[in-house]
Amino acid sequence: MNIKYPALILLVFFSHVGHVSAQIFMGSESTFAVLGATTVTNTGGTQLQGDLGVYPGTAITGFFGTNENDGPGTFVGTSYQGGAVAQQAQADALITYNQLTGLTSTQDLTGQDLGTLTLSAGVYNFDSTAQLTGTLTLDGPGLYVFQIGTTLTTAANSAIVLLNDANPYTDIFWRIGTSSTFGANTAFSGTLIADQSHTLGTGSQLDGRVIALNGAVMLDNNLVAIPEPGTV
Repeated sequence: MNIKYPALILLVFFSHVGHVSAQIFMGSESTFAVLGATTVTNTGGTQLQGDLGVYPGTAITGFFGTNENDGPGTFVGTSYQGGAVAQQAQADALITYNQLTGLTSTQDLTGQDLGTLTLSAGVYNFDSTAQLTGTLTLDGPGLYVFQIGTTLTTAANSAIVLLNDANPYTDIFWRIGTSSTFGANTAFSGTLIADQSHTLGTGSQLDGRVIALNGAVMLDNNLVAIPEPGTV
């Protein structure tokens, strides 16, 4: 089945110590559940809701419905192994990454573990690494942006809980300076755009998108989903 999703244009206003406005535009990358640069590899019964792509590399392995057609992963959407569509998605993702980088931070969380925190909408900065051990609660509508200088890491069984209309598909973004690594059975939310790579541990789930600008995406019995058109 081929599913096409319209590009998203997001205009979100939030308040934190005075009124701050931000505008985040997503282009064609918004239709991708997973988009890698060098390769996308999968082990186990990963399920994706959304497009699957790679550029400038051409190799996607471990999914039925790609050129390799080797499974065991499945996806609902279209696969793009190199080519103009994936190339444009990567270009649009870089624009989004730069927009997120350019936002003014409203709170510095450098050195704090995201676990046990409850946050409202805002732009949160980590000078270097960010760690999630336990549960992060995002409470309320509005734009959540996490600017991470280097790596994002989660411990096994960590989770993000969303309350009061926090929306993982349109309002939560993780701008990652190098790479992300999820511990097993992590339950995560938002659009992750990393300069390098993503590794999702066994059984991890994400409501959102996984985008690597220059490296690989490595999956292992995961669930990554963006919504059907018209549902957000």
